[in-house]
Amino acid sequence: MVEQDIVTHVNARRGLAALRIGFGLTFLWAFADKLLALGFHTGVNDQTGAVDRFGDAAWIHGGSPTFGFLSFGVPADNPMHDFFTSMAGDTWADWMFMLGLAGIGVALTLGIGMRLAAVTGSVLYGLMWLASMPLDNHPFIDDHLIGLVALTVLALTLAGDTWGFGKAWAKTAIVTRIPVLR
Repeated sequence: MVEQDIVTHVNARRGLAALRIGFGLTFLWAFADKLLALGFHTGVNDQTGAVDRFGDAAWIHGGSPTFGFLSFGVPADNPMHDFFTSMAGDTWADWMFMLGLAGIGVALTLGIGMRLAAVTGSVLYGLMWLASMPLDNHPFIDDHLIGLVALTVLALTLAGDTWGFGKAWAKTAIVTRIPVLR
């Protein structure tokens, strides 16, 4: 086996597909938890540990999916602290975040729109990485940066073609006219 055959090997393709689906389901789960306050992060009282599933923290009940992280998750010594905290709970930020989670999750899970999902997911991961600075465990790398790289690899290797609808999606009229949607 030579280097250029690696990504075409059936086991490599399956591994990339499993990684893609795993990332897709992670985005969809984050969307569902923020939407409904399922109690896995959203809806948990940090002080008492009490869980209020489907309660006030749910986006459908007026909770903000961005408020907690952007208000309390951005370290005070982050050089962009004021920038991130200023948008905490803003309606536009909530909508962009939730549409991003849902869109990226659907695209990755189904294997369609991989390029667009990689770009938007990378922007989301990049912003979350910047908001997390300075990092606790490494001066530069954290899970957000690893996710950004992984999404790029998934798009570049057409990971949506295995165990997904990527090949069929690529043949649609809109994708043939606008290849970035591949």
